Amino acid sequence: MVHTQGARRRRLAAIGLAGAVALSLSACGSERGDGGNQGGGSGKVGGTMIFGAAGNPKNFDPIFNDDGESFRPIRQMYDTLVQNKPGTAEVAGALAEKWESSNEGKTWKFTLRKNVKFHDGTPFNAAAVCFNFNRWFNMKGAAAQSQMIYYGDVFEGFAKNEGDATGEPVYKNCEAPDEGTAVLNLNKAKGAFPAAFTLPSLSMSSPDALKKYDADKVVQSGDSFTYGAYATDHPTGTGPFKFQSYDRAKGEITMVRNEDHWAKAKLDKIIFKIIPDENTRKQELRSGTIDAYDYPASADYKTLKDSGLQVLIRPSFNILYLGINGKNTPALRDLRVRQALAYGVNREQLVKSQLPEGAEVAKQFVPKAIAGYSSQVQEYKYDPEKAKQLLKEAGAENLKLKFYYPTEVTRPYMPNPQELFTVIADDLKKIGITIEPIARPWNGGYKDDVQKAGKHDLHLLGWTGDYNDAGNFVGTFFGRAKAEFGYDNQELFNAIGKADATVGDEAHKKAYEAVNADLMSKYLPAIPVSNTTPGIAVSSKISGVVPSPLTDERFNTASKE
Repeated sequence: MVHTQGARRRRLAAIGLAGAVALSLSACGSERGDGGNQGGGSGKVGGTMIFGAAGNPKNFDPIFNDDGESFRPIRQMYDTLVQNKPGTAEVAGALAEKWESSNEGKTWKFTLRKNVKFHDGTPFNAAAVCFNFNRWFNMKGAAAQSQMIYYGDVFEGFAKNEGDATGEPVYKNCEAPDEGTAVLNLNKAKGAFPAAFTLPSLSMSSPDALKKYDADKVVQSGDSFTYGAYATDHPTGTGPFKFQSYDRAKGEITMVRNEDHWAKAKLDKIIFKIIPDENTRKQELRSGTIDAYDYPASADYKTLKDSGLQVLIRPSFNILYLGINGKNTPALRDLRVRQALAYGVNREQLVKSQLPEGAEVAKQFVPKAIAGYSSQVQEYKYDPEKAKQLLKEAGAENLKLKFYYPTEVTRPYMPNPQELFTVIADDLKKIGITIEPIARPWNGGYKDDVQKAGKHDLHLLGWTGDYNDAGNFVGTFFGRAKAEFGYDNQELFNAIGKADATVGDEAHKKAYEAVNADLMSKYLPAIPVSNTTPGIAVSSKISGVVPSPLTDERFNTASKE
């Protein structure tokens, strides 16, 4: 099946998506890409941009990552086969200039960009594409497979499942009929393609570097993981910037311009300076010691602008949710108790008091912009008396819950985790629930405790869409049993799996509309809280940074005066 993206864009315009973001939801397509063909900003060539990062990266191997603080530097060093056009979630070319699907969505043919080299000087070609896909598929060891979060979500299984994966793999094999053509063969169709190919986890790495620096070595010790030298000190992609160093003592990641990139950057260098405290990031931007930082507090927008700084606003493409883990506390398995939590949180007031202008109360688990958003869902408007009544009916009036929230992080959907926790916890206390607060560093215990060990009862987490498909939200959250939710409902898993495998625009959309309606009425495994429009604070000396709804900013477009 081969077609262009225009018809889909027109349909999205018809459902009211503003011109600020042109979204494409194509299940299969062919397009000569211009996603990577942007030059830099309008300023002069040269200079260094210092970006204030909120936390340490997990590592630099794309396949072993699943968080924004890691993906931000990864996006500068690597390219994917296809990527998002700047400022949009529309699929465009990158390492592949053209692509097409056939065999009812089970075969994908990529025509590759010519004369591209990895940062170590080795050629990027079809053999390299197949090496990467075969590496992921054949990855050995439960520890390594457990860290391949996005690959597991999209491709569902490995040649030999040794970790949590239990499904039949989507991936079958890869062929390289010539240097410029890579063909992926799948065991079953995925409605999420080609959009899912934009995932930074599926970035192309140098086969030589992967072999040389022991890339597949992942060792687990308790809740901690260690990685080979490729992930820690030798990331080797094709991107517009090349890794130079990571000074862990100073908390600085330094990259230099890749002179051979087809969309060559204007900046000489980017430094990611790790500054966990938001107020410190703000002060450093105002004093000029950094040039940008992400997710400024909404209360600071006016102050920053009045200081002559820029606040670039992203279109909303995310969700914050209050997660519920039914494994540890049996009462949370009762739908009435979960509904009581939903009625007991004053989400309208939280959005007004804690989130940036433009934020909205989330009524389901996907943003409005995505096909599959349902206009017919059960809503849970603030009603503390109804919440108390439901708790009483369920015999759960004296609940005591461990409520986890993260520190040392800001996320687009969660600009200040502690303040959000405080507001929600206070609401829950008003309906008679005793809250035990537990704070953990984002990359120092929180994600492991919540997503892997399931130690919590409640937690704050969210999602910024990685690609433009409803399954990237609800499938990622609820498509299989996960420690995060302690929730095992095969009926729901089957419904999501069926929707995920449905190809064709209208059929795919309707399948996810039904899933979203059932999630809010029959299951409610978590509580959607809000959709936000997060910002990036940028110095007036910087131009060319294009805010992305997917937080997919590529700094090859940036210039510094």
